[in-house]
Amino acid sequence: MCGRQHLFYMLITLYTGTVASASAYDIELGPGNQLTRCPGLYCGRELLPNGTWSNCGACPRGFRTNGTSACIECSDNPEFYDWLYLGFMALLALVLHWFSIDTAAKRRSFCKEVLVLHVSALFEIVTAAVLTLLMSDPMGSLTVRSCRTEKLSDWYTLLHNPNPNYDETLHCTQEAVYPLYTMVFIFYALSVLLMLLVRPWLAQHFLPQHGKMSIYAALYFFPTLALIQAVFGGLIYYSFPYVVIILSVISNAAHFAFKLDQSMRFLIVSTVTDIRNIVILLGHWLLHAYGIIAITQLQDPVFHSALVALVPLPAVFYILTARFTDPNKLHVD
Repeated sequence: MCGRQHLFYMLITLYTGTVASASAYDIELGPGNQLTRCPGLYCGRELLPNGTWSNCGACPRGFRTNGTSACIECSDNPEFYDWLYLGFMALLALVLHWFSIDTAAKRRSFCKEVLVLHVSALFEIVTAAVLTLLMSDPMGSLTVRSCRTEKLSDWYTLLHNPNPNYDETLHCTQEAVYPLYTMVFIFYALSVLLMLLVRPWLAQHFLPQHGKMSIYAALYFFPTLALIQAVFGGLIYYSFPYVVIILSVISNAAHFAFKLDQSMRFLIVSTVTDIRNIVILLGHWLLHAYGIIAITQLQDPVFHSALVALVPLPAVFYILTARFTDPNKLHVD
């Protein structure tokens, strides 16, 4: 009997101790006169007008928690790599526009009608990018106030909401990479709006039969890009330089591979004499150089600038080795 009483006493003591500690922890989550740390990576407290600190929760937009869980207003400027990331998102939309226009036009060479739509797409993307910068804080300026990106989890604060005592989840989801995440969505929305305002008139006048197909294509790939940004934004931020280099090399090889004559002489002559081929090749080289600059960030200007001179190497390598991979020269015994 004594053993049962002792066991019952231990259970009561353990329960009351747990409740007391839980109550004490709940008090730490609530408002107070002194700043106390919050659980989780992104939960913070705001300084209220009466001088007290708020409950633990998400910091307001444009703010980020510091080491003591205080919500501090972000005052950083985007780094060079951040601007390259934003430029990549704009270039991705522009390349998809141009690809859609080229595919819908079904023309083997440049003509005035297709060039007008290409220029229109460039105007839409540039205007949307400028408007996005003007709409960002500080409003009306091309400069941007941002929070410095520190790690991959900064892009996925939704996955780091703490659950203290396994009782109630603290919702501290916020834009810790302000404003790199939302700027892309604003840019996509403005791009679609400008396209719908400008492109239909030009397509109807210059390319009435096939021009509208490029608009339909954009109405498909922009929501897809927005979904990719929402889910994989952080992964894209850290991997886009390598993606640019790999895709530029693959697309460069595909451009040459579609030619029926794979002789060295024809590949060189067709590239030099055809304006469309020259523009496509230069576009591949510029993308390849963009990837190299993003990876190196030109931290060693002399050496890294010399690496940019290697961008023609994939095209030269393909032309020199194309004759060794010609299927007509493969004999099966």
